[in-house]
Amino acid sequence: MAEASATDAAAVERVFTAEYGRAVAVLVRLCGDIDLAQEAVQDAFIAALERWPATGVPPAPAGWIITTARHKLIDRLRRESSREARHEEAEWLRLAAAADAGDADAGAAAWPDDRLRLIFTCCHPALALNVRVALTLRLLGGLSTAAIARAFLVPEATLAQRLARAKRKVRDARIPYRVPEDRDLPARLAAVEAVLYLVFNEGYAAAAGERFGRDDLCVEAIRLARLLQSLVPRDPEVRGLLALMLLIESRRSARVTADGDLVLLADQDRARWDPALIAEGQALVRQCLADNQPGPYQIQAAINAVHSAAATSAHTDWRQIVQLYDHLLRLTPTPIVALNRAVAVAEVDGAAAGLTLVEPLPLAGFHLFHAVRADLLRRLGRRDDAALAYEAAIAVTANDAERTFLRKRRQARD
Repeated sequence: MAEASATDAAAVERVFTAEYGRAVAVLVRLCGDIDLAQEAVQDAFIAALERWPATGVPPAPAGWIITTARHKLIDRLRRESSREARHEEAEWLRLAAAADAGDADAGAAAWPDDRLRLIFTCCHPALALNVRVALTLRLLGGLSTAAIARAFLVPEATLAQRLARAKRKVRDARIPYRVPEDRDLPARLAAVEAVLYLVFNEGYAAAAGERFGRDDLCVEAIRLARLLQSLVPRDPEVRGLLALMLLIESRRSARVTADGDLVLLADQDRARWDPALIAEGQALVRQCLADNQPGPYQIQAAINAVHSAAATSAHTDWRQIVQLYDHLLRLTPTPIVALNRAVAVAEVDGAAAGLTLVEPLPLAGFHLFHAVRADLLRRLGRRDDAALAYEAAIAVTANDAERTFLRKRRQARD
């Protein structure tokens, strides 16, 4: 029985990972309230944990979760409605019936995915850009507040306060959850792009947990990016974002060994890179170059295209990569871009030049800062300093696979 319960719990966890964002999106479309939608979906997953051990996992578990969450929502609204609010309850029930009939949103045909709709509706201009991104990330893929806080390089408590304030603003200002008109799309694109890229990054390298990454999030982010491009096919930054994801994703099978150990880009077996994804990504980059409207995602895609064009690590055109990072740093003058540029500079001008650029960066809470610094110190023969830098990286890393990798690098620093 214990083994069966564990199996059922694992099944619920898999459905949660794959379908939480979709379920919340459907419920938000139905009721227009983030908190109510989240609570209803959470109640549905609790019900699954209680019932599936006895009844078995249903043939369509995602549908079961969404239907159960909808019923939980309706029951709650019935219980909490006052006499003065009976007309509102009737409206909720009408919407629920319409959703069951498949015609809750007359514009749904133009927006084939509820999750993409939720991303757009959460990215309302009334909210600050970083809050729009964080709020939407919280609703997709089951990302925790802690994971999002790490992505933003802010304390978890600070991020939690921002999310709470955002939800209050949505509620108090009655910000509508609806499909934006075409004229509203440009104002939403920057936040939507940021959301998709952060979802992809969490899939590529999870902020915490036993696994290095979550392939399902990468696949989902790429799928949504394709949908986004179909909505705005002429936007060069959307095209660049998709190209960037495809080129990074092309290396997935080579970046982790069969035992789950990380493999640095320079050490990867490039024969295992996906040629179809590389070809598609490079074709998109060429379209971006033809558009001649460079933006941050396009430049990052171009950097990855240079990597993908090199037959071996030794053949990488690092000077071109430094030039691209120079352009990117002018457009996006952030410490993380400066850190990545320093890595490229070290390949061109040596580890000492790279270290000079790395040392002053305000990234003490970012593990890759310490990892890059450790590698440069190791290359300079400063073994003791490198060991301390590896320890600092390990201390601020919550991903078990990365922690294991860093420990091995520290031990092999000679």
